Amino acid sequence: MSFPDTANIVIIGGGVMGASTAYHLAARGVKDILLLEKDEFFGTGATGRCAGGVRYQFSTEVNIRLSLASLPMLERFEDEFGQAIDYRQLGYLMLLTNEKDIKTFRHNVELQHSLGVMTEWLDQAEVRRRVPVLNSDDVIAATNYPKDGVVDPNGVVMGYISAAQGLGVKAINEVAVTGINIENGKITGVQTSAGKVSTPVVVNAAGPWASVIGQMAGIPIPVTPLRRQWLTTTPLPDLSPDFPFVIDFAQSLYFHPEGKGLLTGKSSPNEQPGFSQNVDMEWELVHLEAAIKRLPLLEKAGLASRVAGLYENTPDAHPIYGETHIEGFFIVTGFSGHGFMHGPISGLLMAEIILDGKSSTVDVSMLDLARFDEGRLIHEYNVI
Repeated sequence: MSFPDTANIVIIGGGVMGASTAYHLAARGVKDILLLEKDEFFGTGATGRCAGGVRYQFSTEVNIRLSLASLPMLERFEDEFGQAIDYRQLGYLMLLTNEKDIKTFRHNVELQHSLGVMTEWLDQAEVRRRVPVLNSDDVIAATNYPKDGVVDPNGVVMGYISAAQGLGVKAINEVAVTGINIENGKITGVQTSAGKVSTPVVVNAAGPWASVIGQMAGIPIPVTPLRRQWLTTTPLPDLSPDFPFVIDFAQSLYFHPEGKGLLTGKSSPNEQPGFSQNVDMEWELVHLEAAIKRLPLLEKAGLASRVAGLYENTPDAHPIYGETHIEGFFIVTGFSGHGFMHGPISGLLMAEIILDGKSSTVDVSMLDLARFDEGRLIHEYNVI
């Protein structure tokens, strides 16, 4: 494929946000879309290095509504795109061990119920009955929603990429954006490692690197890259086939079935901002000590793989959607660790924002860039 010198829309970032946005714009009839990914393959940045969790259990109405719109899109994905994504509805079992979390989670469950997400409230005895292999001595209560689960991130990205290409989108790897061209407050093009592209519209879907792209346009974007890491184990024959996605909320520790073993991770509260995606071996030891204490059968497991990737955190743990003061410069980023699951609906919303002037499927107008300067932050409590 020859590199174009013009495009109607340039999308920066070939993860789930960029791929979904490209597809949904093309599905609306937009021609001459260019999707640029700096890495060798699509979806190998933040999307390809996530744990693949999808859930309805959030603490704010807008995040719950995003899940209510996005996760059914994942349920239909294979039928619509012919791409397997291995959506397994395991349930998210959120273990609560601190009294301070109980009141907040009860409120969260009430909010979820009001929106049709019928999350269960479990006591310690019920947790022990459902997952007897857990050490639940300090568990006060837990929440669970059976339709939460896990999905294959690579399958979702490739499904959107293939469908977008079928609609005429030019999706190109190994091309880095090096500059944004602006004249009279309007986007006129982008500079790349492969040459200049003239365009009136740029979509910044660069995930943890979104602030770097923002700097090229002179727009501060409060997205902080933070390393998170996880590992997978060798097969665990004693693991029940109905083992859920378990989250020890106070410790930001989690487990879910992966193949015949487990995937487990734990967020470091002392992680410093940066773009390193190397595994922190010292933190892995801290993580494993906590993991084995919570799930003793991990002592029988071997290590199959380890991965580190980046969260794209905002000050209120909510994403940024929409336009900026530069005409033609749009943003979809900042999902703070729960972006993959909202990728399908986010691409649709960006198509609505760009083509219709506002989002209509889900109202995300409150999640604009201006909220940070105007003090309109909306804090998400259920961050792992």
